[in-house]
Amino acid sequence: MADPWEECLEFAVQIARKAGAVVCAALKEDVSVMLKSSPADLVTATDQKVEEMIISLIKEKYPSHSFIGEESVAAGKGSTLTDCPTWIIDPIDGTTNFVHRFPFVAISIGFAVNKQVEFGVVYSCVEDKMYTGRRGKGSFCNGQTLQVSGQKDITKSMIITELGSNRNPEVVKIVISNMERLLCIPIHGIRAVGTAAVNMCLVATGGADAYYEMGIHCWDMAAASIIVTEAGGVVMDAKGGPFDLMSCRVIAASTKEIGERIAKELQIIAVPRDDGKRI
Repeated sequence: MADPWEECLEFAVQIARKAGAVVCAALKEDVSVMLKSSPADLVTATDQKVEEMIISLIKEKYPSHSFIGEESVAAGKGSTLTDCPTWIIDPIDGTTNFVHRFPFVAISIGFAVNKQVEFGVVYSCVEDKMYTGRRGKGSFCNGQTLQVSGQKDITKSMIITELGSNRNPEVVKIVISNMERLLCIPIHGIRAVGTAAVNMCLVATGGADAYYEMGIHCWDMAAASIIVTEAGGVVMDAKGGPFDLMSCRVIAASTKEIGERIAKELQIIAVPRDDGKRI
């Protein structure tokens, strides 16, 4: 039986490359910056332009499909995930990096059917690294097969997280406290690249053993979640339970043992879900 979504995956790779070219060109120009939820939550005209381009191209080819896009949601559209084929899009994951020309920005395109992610494309465009993952068919970067580290001992682990854009003092205290708890286990180290999608892909490559964050969104996680699992890793809720794409929190790990150990240490930050339900 032919794979019904393989053509969609190939199309997503093409679109990601086109979007990446726009982003890389914009990096050479003056950037007009706007604020969203906080002084550290940024959006640019390029974010909006790239998302409009991606959705327009997909709608032309697949007019019956649904969409959840970061900037569309910011503009007031809903983010309800249904059983319909749905493209989940972050036009620039790492907008703050983009504004400062810090060279880690990505186009993230996830595709879900029956609320299950079928494939994901994450294009780290400055690096020219194209990450892809297809359910049941593995994960790749520029055509090379990805495999997680398989590390089970947290004391030998490198973990990625982010400080996030929430500047509420109580939230900042929890973020720092969670890092302190992990560092004092002790672990080898903590890193932050500035884009959730690339952070998760680094777990898929084996370059990091785990990533966790609270306060991110489905468009940050959708594509990269399948890339991690198809590379042999696990994704789970920050409390250690099953992963929920709409929960705004995640642990992506090389092994269940590492993921559960991180979850045991984390103090949970209360954040609204993308679908508006109560946690």
